[in-house]
Amino acid sequence: MPPLPKKKTASARQGKRRQHLKLSVPAMMACSQCKHPKTPHEVCHTCGFYDGREVIAIETKEKKKPESK
Repeated sequence: MPPLPKKKTASARQGKRRQHLKLSVPAMMACSQCKHPKTPHEVCHTCGFYDGREVIAIETKEKKKPESK
């Protein structure tokens, strides 16, 4: 059998060992065209613009009008 630890490691000691495993919040900025939040150096998913020019043509969903009888 392999050797086992003699005592339980404390949660504080375990936390000190795992300091670098925390999650970080991604950086966000406002899109220059539509003002929606987006990550820097990426195309806006809402309007398709990057650096002031349209890179991707995004089709908008049309709202369905309620049928009147």
